[in-house]
Amino acid sequence: MNDTEALADSFEEHRGRLRAVAYRMLGSLAEAEDAVQEAWLKLSRSDAGAIENLGAWLTTVVGRVCLDMLRSRTRRHEEPLDDTFVPDPVIRPLSTIDPEQEVLQADSVGLALLVVLVVLEALEPAERIAFVLHDMFAVPFDDIAPIVERSSAATRQLASRARRRVRGATPSSEPDLGRQRQVLDAFMAASRAGDFEALLAVLDPDVVLRADSGPLVRGAAASKVVRGAKPVAEQALLFAQFARYAQLVLVNGEIGVVHAPEGRTQSVMGVTVADGRITHMFILADPDRLGGLDLTGLDG
Repeated sequence: MNDTEALADSFEEHRGRLRAVAYRMLGSLAEAEDAVQEAWLKLSRSDAGAIENLGAWLTTVVGRVCLDMLRSRTRRHEEPLDDTFVPDPVIRPLSTIDPEQEVLQADSVGLALLVVLVVLEALEPAERIAFVLHDMFAVPFDDIAPIVERSSAATRQLASRARRRVRGATPSSEPDLGRQRQVLDAFMAASRAGDFEALLAVLDPDVVLRADSGPLVRGAAASKVVRGAKPVAEQALLFAQFARYAQLVLVNGEIGVVHAPEGRTQSVMGVTVADGRITHMFILADPDRLGGLDLTGLDG
């Protein structure tokens, strides 16, 4: 094995964690892959023999790449800064466990992570980097400071401000997949039957539905945030004809649904369940972003 192959093997040992870091910073699986690839390019051009801690070095590089990407978003005044944004979901089949996807899921908080990512979208790039690296991946402030070009004390303050924004945003969640499935099965059955009262029974009174259909979709299927059991149930009935195409999957480690009429993916829905009811619903229906998701290996 030559030096390049050995370096590539060493990098691959860290790829899963680097993807997890970048995903939490960016909320985009495609951009996370780009950030990891950029880290590899930087490593391949560096004196690898002089790097004492490769994992820490790569995490720092990915952090800097992500910070540049977030700043670029800000300069271009890109969405998603509105309330309808749904981060890219991580989708896995119920029947198999993919070790690489398990690494991506490591240290996550299930669908609650999507809530956190939505909150992070409103933060300044440096605040987001400081919070993700320290609070989610235990990177010391002394190591984060050079990335965000602040002192360690100022970096601690960045993370603290971000933490205050995130605190309280993470919903409680039913940890048992079996009970999650029972609730979602009941919701889908009520949708298929057009049973409004049954829908209300399975929805939390303060349920929040966030649907991201992208900038080009108009009409009833357009992006929206819907709050409250009755309005959310009405939305479910509006699209009840698609319920028969639902396929149960894991969305960020919790029970969710892929809708694929005639084999064409129309939407991905994740739900948060607590106390036997659905409290949060996330629907990604943006055709462009759906096309970039990895849906290989799903049953059906």
